[in-house]
Amino acid sequence: MASSTNSSASTDDEVRRLYERYQSAESDEERHRIALEMGTLDGRRHADIYAALEDE
Repeated sequence: MASSTNSSASTDDEVRRLYERYQSAESDEERHRIALEMGTLDGRRHADIYAALEDE
């Protein structure tokens, strides 16, 4: 359980950093690239959740 919590905290930190980068982006192109990174991260989070549910 602790590793799941650490992974979650790490992911939350990554989300926070991406959001801060998005807010300070100077161009639409940069915001678009960051949004794609956010989507990739979100996909990984969902995959982790579904994998955990399958293990129950």
